[in-house]
Formats: sequence, structure tokens, C-alpha cells
Amino acid sequence: MTEPPGTVFLAAAPPADAPSKVLSAQRVQPLRRPGRWILTAVVLVLSAQIVHGLATNTFYQWDRFGYWFLRPTLLDGLLITLEVTALSAALGLFGGILLALARLSGSPVLRAASWTYTWLFRSVPLIVVLIFLYNFSALYQTLSLGIPFGPAFVTFDESRLATDMTVAVVGLSLNEAAYASEVVRGGILSVDQGQHEAADALGLPKRYQFTRIVFPQALRSITPNYVNQLIGLIKSTSLVFYVSLLDLFGTAQTMGATYPGDIVPLLLVVTVWYLILTSLVSVVQFYVERYYARGATRSLPPTPLQKFRTALRGLRERVRREAAV
Repeated sequence: MTEPPGTVFLAAAPPADAPSKVLSAQRVQPLRRPGRWILTAVVLVLSAQIVHGLATNTFYQWDRFGYWFLRPTLLDGLLITLEVTALSAALGLFGGILLALARLSGSPVLRAASWTYTWLFRSVPLIVVLIFLYNFSALYQTLSLGIPFGPAFVTFDESRLATDMTVAVVGLSLNEAAYASEVVRGGILSVDQGQHEAADALGLPKRYQFTRIVFPQALRSITPNYVNQLIGLIKSTSLVFYVSLLDLFGTAQTMGATYPGDIVPLLLVVTVWYLILTSLVSVVQFYVERYYARGATRSLPPTPLQKFRTALRGLRERVRREAAV
């Protein structure tokens, strides 16, 4: 049978759902990562061994750990640790800001003084600073304010001022200010120079430029670095035991001398409390960083609860897809 010239033969159109059927039939195979699975298995095995050792080793005396964990004596030492940490962190950060501004000022005297202070206290061990302040009254029985090489207007009895708490807070604050100054200075220098130029072009006062423009932007860089310092400060409070201040560690040491069989449980109690404190600081750090990330990133980092919900939603969708296939 012949067809007339010019006849065009049209192929039958495929069904509308043909591409989806083809894609559903061809499952994408994920990239195989044997090294990742091997490392995951090793980590899980080691973690299980560590947990098993902690739970079954009678040397840790977990019953005595439970007895000491919430004892009023240790809780009193914990309150002293929190008080010393809070005061030292606030005074250290304030001193660090002043030192950083002095280091960035146009006065060569202020720059030299700030650099010398930072160099000195970063070089001297903290325990030496605390012991030196604890014995400061042996060098200077009285402190006075007045004209140099002239009459004194106000005189203080150093032995009355230098209580154990004062020595601990002053020593930690002096040491913390030296490190905080470098953290703050680095954060200020991280702010783009165009921000300073724009503020100058608007004729804003220097104080307003710093408090409303420069410092809020610098906090994005200052926060994670200073939180590291704050965590180190929490652990450094254990040194105040050497200036006769019974903080958490000092109280545990005293109880360990009285009850020598409970030294290990007491050390575990101290360890767990320090883990709790540093974990709480890390949580606060996350939300502070998230707050100051507004305007600097397209989307804020998800919170742990948001991550959990996203993972749960992804798991449900995956199960639904598997059931549909």
C-alpha cells in the first residue's frame, strides 16, 4: 500500500507519567565511603568500652559519688567558684577593653603602658601572681593615694583590704585582662575599615562610633574567643585554693584529706561540676553568636531543637519514600 507523497508519520507520544516511572525505577546509588564506616565503628567500639569501664570499675565508687555530689559543703564551694568566676570575668573584660583601646590609641605612652601590662601578665604564671598578691602585705603594709614624693591624702591598711576573696578576684582579673585585651583588640581590628570611614563621614562622635557601630560588629569575633578565655577562667579558679580560699576544688581537697578513701569520688564530683559549668557557658556562647550573626549571614544557624526537627522530618520523608517504592 502506497501513501501519497508528502505524508508525515507521527510517532505515538509517550505517556505523561513515563519520566517519573523511569526515575522511580532507577534509584540513585549513594557514594560508598568505607573509610567513614570503619572510623564510625571504631569510635562506637571505643565509646562502648569507655562507658563499660566507667560503669563496672569499682575503683570509681559511684555510690560515694552520689553521696558527695550534692553535699552542702561542696555546693558552698561551688557558689564560691561561681562568684569568683563572675567577678573576675566582668572585671577582666572591662580591663581588657580599656587595655585594647589604650593599645589602639594615638598616645605612645598609653600604647607602651598597655603593651607592657599585657606582656608582663601573659608571661608570669597565674599561680605566681596569686601567691605574690597573697603575700603583698609583707612588702607594703599600707597603701596610700596622694602626691608622688609628697603628702598622702588617703591611707589604706592593706591587711584589712586583702581578704582571701579579694586576692583571688584581683589576681584572676589582672591575669584575665591581659588576655582579654588581645581578644578585644583583634575583634576591633577585624571590623572593616570602611565602617570607620563611613562613621567619620557622618560626623559621629568617636564614643558613639565605638559603642554603636564598631564594638557590636567586633563582638562577632570577640565572643567565641573570649568564651574560650572564660572556660579557662572557670578552670583557673581551682588555683585560688593556694590562697586559702575554699572553692569547689579546694573543698574537695579538704574533704579528701579528711576522708582519704573518697579521693577518687570527690575528684569525679569536681570533674562533673566543671563539665556542667563549661557546657552551660558553651550553650550561652551559641545563642550569643547566633544573636550577633544577624545581618552578617543570609540565614541564622539552626538551634539544636531545629536541627533535631529537621533530622526527624528528613527521616520521616525517607521512610515514606522507601514505603512507596
